[in-house]
Amino acid sequence: MNEYQFQPLTEYREYPVEEMKQRAEELLAEMKRRRSVREFSDRPVPREIIENCLRTAGTAPSGANRQPWQFVVVSDRPTKRKIREAAEEVEKDFYNRRAPEYWLKDLAPLGTDEHKPYLEEAPYLIVIFTKRHTVEADGSITKHYYLAESVGIATGMLITAVHHAGLACLTHTPSPMAFLRDVLKRPNTETPFLLLAVGYPKAGVTVPVLTKKSLDEIAAFV
Repeated sequence: MNEYQFQPLTEYREYPVEEMKQRAEELLAEMKRRRSVREFSDRPVPREIIENCLRTAGTAPSGANRQPWQFVVVSDRPTKRKIREAAEEVEKDFYNRRAPEYWLKDLAPLGTDEHKPYLEEAPYLIVIFTKRHTVEADGSITKHYYLAESVGIATGMLITAVHHAGLACLTHTPSPMAFLRDVLKRPNTETPFLLLAVGYPKAGVTVPVLTKKSLDEIAAFV
């Protein structure tokens, strides 16, 4: 069994309490501006920005430090079209046959349906996969742990990084999502977790007026 080497914690920075409060307030104010958009500009986005956002996501904690995520970045137009066509096919089945009435009722105010043009419009689609295990060079298997928790944390950090960089994004979870593995020719050890459309918001785009739950509703202090 390989053991980790340990070293002194040098990266941590402690701030005066008042500065901590200010930093927390500033981040809250920045993240309150974050909105999901469904219409994207075709303005190009430098790949370097996306790469650094992914590096940020890659710093996320994970079970046993296995880092059970794989990010597949799609900018190729034909591939984006294939993803859109496949996604709209499963979404059409969802909206017209599989979705229960209460779900459709909750979605109705948002105006969503099976049409997903943003899957072609956005400069980048980032498809996030969970990796059940890794096959090492010698053929041995390295198991991964807490897949959903680890990949969920990394995805949240990716969304935060995208917003912090000045871009917009939209989470998309077509059901089922197995077609993403087929279109992108990923191994069967990977399972699609979420699709993130990333780019500049289209000029004049509108978003619904939403109310977030208060702190009292989402947190309890014991």
